[in-house]
Amino acid sequence: MQKYDYLNRLIKTNCVVVVRGNDAAEAVKTVDAVIAGGITGIELTFTVPHADRVLDQLSEKYGDRADVLIGAGTVLDPATARLAIIAGAKFIVSPSFNADVAKICNLYAIPYTPRCLTPTEIQTALEAGVDLVKIFPGSVAGPAMIKALHGPFPQLAVMPTGGVSLNNLETWFDAGVTLVGAGNNLTAAAKTGDYAGVTATAKKYRAKLDAIMVSK
Repeated sequence: MQKYDYLNRLIKTNCVVVVRGNDAAEAVKTVDAVIAGGITGIELTFTVPHADRVLDQLSEKYGDRADVLIGAGTVLDPATARLAIIAGAKFIVSPSFNADVAKICNLYAIPYTPRCLTPTEIQTALEAGVDLVKIFPGSVAGPAMIKALHGPFPQLAVMPTGGVSLNNLETWFDAGVTLVGAGNNLTAAAKTGDYAGVTATAKKYRAKLDAIMVSK
């Protein structure tokens, strides 16, 4: 099924980078810099002006690369989810669980990753057909929470975001995460227009992730 093809490709990236930007040009340059560094999971947030147009542009640009998966983040409602999917988003991320967004994603066979933090939220999401949950902020939840959640939910696929850095990547994977989400820790240089710096940081993440995957 298409949904699981996208989900498996997403998981294989090992890391999804949350990309924001003051305008479309900044967002595209940031995405290009991240992918050039070897991190190929991209969550373009709908806080970016004209995010649907940016998604369309990126989907066209990287459509022939099976290792690259472009998705949409900060999706708050089903109308935005549908707009993102039509623009080419291959996965949808929300800051909280929304049953109507889950329905739209299931209808279009697109993976939906909502932010959940409690067992009740996680169970609700799983019952709605969610295959991967986002734990945010990871800095608050911590790796110990991931281990604890796998008690009642042993098959839970989880992606922590917020609080993920080069220094603690291995700790997160040792705790049992499926993949990680990275944000400002990886893309900070873009704020000053230093896209080469973004690529350099992405390469460090890629090297560390590859080393972790080899050891698994």
